[in-house]
Formats: sequence, structure tokens, C-alpha cells
Amino acid sequence: MEQRFLTCIGCPMGCQLTVEMDKGEVISVSGNTCKRGDIYARKEVTNPTRIVTSTIAVKGGDKARVSCKTASDIPKDKIFAVMKDINHAVCEAPVKIGTVLIPDVAGTGVSVIATRNIAKVS
Repeated sequence: MEQRFLTCIGCPMGCQLTVEMDKGEVISVSGNTCKRGDIYARKEVTNPTRIVTSTIAVKGGDKARVSCKTASDIPKDKIFAVMKDINHAVCEAPVKIGTVLIPDVAGTGVSVIATRNIAKVS
């Protein structure tokens, strides 16, 4: 039996979790003080995902870059591919919060969206 030790990020408590696994399957989770800890631990050891935040270059805007994020979780092992796409992207002003800047980033099926408004400069 394998044990994995994690610090939960599901809520501000930061519980120290112990996950017991057998042949890649979660047997038990302990140390959590809320249900989110159990859910986080099971997902983290079997299929870890992350939200990626960054910035994308803007042409013709009142700011040179716009803050952005993935619209939902992406597989953790795709972070570098997602960042490569983000680093090569350029968008045109104006940009509104929620605008899709990159659809299906790195083949994940997840869009990258703007998290700030950028006005067009005349």
C-alpha cells in the first residue's frame, strides 16, 4: 500500500492530508476537516488539474497586455503546452472581460479568457 501526503488547497484551512492508495486506486483519505479535502485529495492523486493564469499581448490597447486565465481546469501535464500557446498569442483591442482569447488552448478543449477590460487607443 502506498501513502501520499498533501496540503489541501480546497479551502483556507490547509489541512494536511494522507491518501492511502493500492495499485493506483484511492483506498482512503484522512486529515481533512471538510468534504472539499476528500474531493481535492482523490482528484489530485488520480487526475491533477490546474487553472492557468497569465497575460497576453494586446495590439492597439491602452495597456500592452491583458490578464487572462483558462476558463476551467486543464490537466496538470498540459501546463507548459498551454503557456507556450499563451506566450505566442496576440489579441486586438478592445478586449472585454470574458472574451475568448484562445479557443481550445493546446488541444485541451478549454478556452483562455480575458480577466480585464482593455480599451482601444485611437
